[in-house]
Amino acid sequence: MNITIVGIGYVGLSMAMLLGQKNKVILFDINQKKIKLLKERISPIKDKEIEEFLQKKSIKFVPTLDKETAYKNAKIIIICTPTDYNTKTNYFDTSSIEEVLKDIVKINQTATIIIKSTVPVGYTEKTRNDLKIEHLYFSPEFLREGKALHDNLHPSRIIVGGKSKKAKEFSKLLFDGSFKKNVPVLHMNSGEAEAIKLFSNTYLAMRVAYFNELDTYSQINNLDTASIIDGVGLDPRIGDHYNNPSFGYGGYCLPKDTKQLKANYGNVPNQLIKAVVDANSTRKDFIADCILDLHPSVVGIYRLTMKTGSDNYRSSSIQGIMKRIKSKGIEVIVYEPLLKERTFFNSKVITNLKSFKLKSDIIVTNRLDSELNDVKDKIFTRDLKGLD
Repeated sequence: MNITIVGIGYVGLSMAMLLGQKNKVILFDINQKKIKLLKERISPIKDKEIEEFLQKKSIKFVPTLDKETAYKNAKIIIICTPTDYNTKTNYFDTSSIEEVLKDIVKINQTATIIIKSTVPVGYTEKTRNDLKIEHLYFSPEFLREGKALHDNLHPSRIIVGGKSKKAKEFSKLLFDGSFKKNVPVLHMNSGEAEAIKLFSNTYLAMRVAYFNELDTYSQINNLDTASIIDGVGLDPRIGDHYNNPSFGYGGYCLPKDTKQLKANYGNVPNQLIKAVVDANSTRKDFIADCILDLHPSVVGIYRLTMKTGSDNYRSSSIQGIMKRIKSKGIEVIVYEPLLKERTFFNSKVITNLKSFKLKSDIIVTNRLDSELNDVKDKIFTRDLKGLD
């Protein structure tokens, strides 16, 4: 089957590897650098299994910058373009999806179109009616950064917002490509599928915020956070996951999805959803105050990325800490090997790790790294599990 995937990020590329095992996949993006790398079978994102699939598996895929090539003969087109949250409109920026859909309609009127990008509740049905696209469906993804292909190959569930024959053909493709053969497959209306994505990520954000507030309480009352978390987590109803304190939740999905769900509530009575969003800012305020209480002259920010082994620093929680410290007039320097620029938000980027360690009075890191073992006396972190 001819399948086109639009957007080469974690979602799009992991989908290409999953479906390319048994189908011909065309990968379309406007980013020339990504297309060039893929033509050489080099992953433009950091994901161990994607890298291995590209090098060792006979995945059938064709990277292209040409819309006509991408859309013309595709039976299924999967949209994986970014939908950042717009704080002015309180709405996901879905313009990239609309641009893709308008192009598809001009070139191919018969393809089944699947939206994998995260959207507000009600978006797919409204867009289907506005653009008169009969077979337009939403299918949420549940992927961890750096483990996107693993999560696609071993999915917790497959959900498609559609009950038609074509919608079921798509869910079967996902099922057939996975290594796990007892995957629950759910078909429902698009609104319910969209809601599942937002509520799932908001629950995870709530869990992160909960254990962060447990840590805040422990710090203020001179209690051992690790001991409390160990005892709480032994309850099988709670479990030992998403419980390592941090500077707040961040990354591609959780910040924007929680804000979108809060906006979707509108006049619907709620306290908890709003609190999940507010808790993240409160945590960052507290962490910044803890650092300022140490009276540093120069604060070093070690890595902007979300976690060890990541190449994503979009909306990372440590940036919020950094901005709060800078607003108090404290000099901040940054060590981030992924950055080519000499400054980041007007803070100097230090490319030499040894020099960075020497210049920093305090080194702030969301997650510990063995590179910092020789400067433990300078480290500020709330990471209780070390390398994870």
